[in-house]
Amino acid sequence: MSFGHRTGLPVVAAMNPIVLVVTGHVTRDVVPALCTELETLLNGPRGAAPDQGAPVECDVGGVERADLALVEAVARLALVARQAGRQLRLRRVGPELQGLLDLVGLADVVALEEPEGRVPRP
Repeated sequence: MSFGHRTGLPVVAAMNPIVLVVTGHVTRDVVPALCTELETLLNGPRGAAPDQGAPVECDVGGVERADLALVEAVARLALVARQAGRQLRLRRVGPELQGLLDLVGLADVVALEEPEGRVPRP
């Protein structure tokens, strides 16, 4: 989602393969809209692609601040993906969000894209 001083719902960009790009400041108020956007992507023509088990990518690198609202968004997006038979994989996870996901136990629920040159966690 991307917004500065505008009002209204944030803009969510989707690309092929199914990628949800979340930017800006995530609040609890926009979490349902993000989930609806992901459901729309999963039920659209690309969501019905032959590789149903492919993970859903969620790029969070442009999020302004990692906080509990973002953690809630990740948890709910992971649930939407799981209900569609897919796993949510986060891209560009910063250390703050990584720490929060570890703290609440979500790091084991969502896949995290590993930065190049870093050894994946066991």
